[in-house]
Amino acid sequence: MWAYEDVFYQIYTLGFCGAPFENDGKLEHRILKVLDWIPHLEKLGVKTVLFNPLFESDTHGYNTRDYRKLDVRLGTNEDFKNVCDALHQAGIKIVLDGVFNHAGRGFFGFRDVQEKKWDSPYKDWFHLSFDGNSAWNDGFWYEGWEGNYDLVKLNLQNEAVVSYLLDSVKGWIDDFDIDGLRLDVAYCLDPNFIRRLRGATSSWKSDFFLMGEMIHGDYNRLLADDLCHSTTNYECYKGMHSAFNSMNLFEIVHSLMRQYGPEPWTLYKGRHLLSFVDNHDVSRIASVLNNPNHLPLIYAMLFGMPGIPTVYYGSEWGIQGNKSDGDPALRPCVDKPEWNALTDSVAAMIRARQSSHALQYGAFKSLVLTNRQCVFERESDQGRVMVAINADENPFTAHFDARAGRAKDLISGETIDFGGGLEIPGYTAYLLEPF
Repeated sequence: MWAYEDVFYQIYTLGFCGAPFENDGKLEHRILKVLDWIPHLEKLGVKTVLFNPLFESDTHGYNTRDYRKLDVRLGTNEDFKNVCDALHQAGIKIVLDGVFNHAGRGFFGFRDVQEKKWDSPYKDWFHLSFDGNSAWNDGFWYEGWEGNYDLVKLNLQNEAVVSYLLDSVKGWIDDFDIDGLRLDVAYCLDPNFIRRLRGATSSWKSDFFLMGEMIHGDYNRLLADDLCHSTTNYECYKGMHSAFNSMNLFEIVHSLMRQYGPEPWTLYKGRHLLSFVDNHDVSRIASVLNNPNHLPLIYAMLFGMPGIPTVYYGSEWGIQGNKSDGDPALRPCVDKPEWNALTDSVAAMIRARQSSHALQYGAFKSLVLTNRQCVFERESDQGRVMVAINADENPFTAHFDARAGRAKDLISGETIDFGGGLEIPGYTAYLLEPF
């Protein structure tokens, strides 16, 4: 599967393009801004762009009004087709955010129910009751997502709803040639709906990729040949920054051993979870880490561990943003890409990940582990890479059975000699390919 070999680049589209939060109904061709960023994506080396919601919605994109029309604040369907064509010409695949658990209050079916009540043919598209009322005095009660009543829960047991959503996805494939979907709040979705979606998309495009958002619980609930190819790895997202901030790398390495280690009880061995250090829902990693020297190190962990690494736009050069300041702080408009020493390191790690079968598919084995240092190995039938991280300011010598005395550091390109032990300078990370 191509997605297991790629590095994803996530764009929260409405924020990135500088769209107003409220849908003002004014047509602006903001999505074309992505065209100006393609050289940056190529230089960075990413091979897939994940676009957060971009279809017509009330405000933030997750309260959809029309699943078949690009949000007027971003442009037209033809504009987005031009963007998709240009990305594909650059060798970059496209994954869209599929918001199928709920729609917005402005969704055409819900508006019809507001107007016609019992006489609406769409009344069974939602979980509602005419024996109650809503906070908006609609004359009926309805279920919202986790108590958010601007997000109207769709009835995925209704064949008309399922057909509408599947036909919409078919249109995205036909019109934009998209390559995959992120399933928003997949942990809330009816697994039977996901099975229908997997079967349909696979028949329309054999290598179509499905990734589900899972925040908690057993990810295997949605990982199967007839469900999702991947889910988000929130366990290791939390474990990474917590381990660095507490100077306790046992936390993240033990999570990785629990998920991917050599023991027979390992949870996700052979799976490819979507890994990340930040995204549109959480504080930027540059605002989370207590020590800025750890920023390139946490990216080395991201690109060295099993999974599909994902970079959130702007974080490759250390943009900041705190969840406590509200979601807009996490989803800013960025006029043009920047490049600094962190971006150099991230780009080097992306190149390493894209070219290494061991980093894409290799097994996970811990070699050295202390509170402030770790060395782990990724090995496949086509080679191996050792990931070495020293989170302390002082140098550290790691001793382990290396099976070789020299290696190329895939980040710096330097040759490292570690026959007498691996010397790791303070605040340094290596991706070592032995020879």
